[in-house]
Amino acid sequence: MAKFNPILFGRDVRQEVARVTWPSRKETLITTGLVLALSALAAVFFLLTDKLIQLAMSLLFGFGA
Repeated sequence: MAKFNPILFGRDVRQEVARVTWPSRKETLITTGLVLALSALAAVFFLLTDKLIQLAMSLLFGFGA
């Protein structure tokens, strides 16, 4: 088993970070906006689906909201 060398590890981490392609501020804002919009869309979809199932259960079995 290889020994852990913190200096070598730190050097390797710096080399890897230097190779990373970081997104621009504009790309970050666009993707953040998309994530928020799609999350809101999913929330509305599941809200409507839940209400539809609730309505169906109350009509079929006579209980619910």
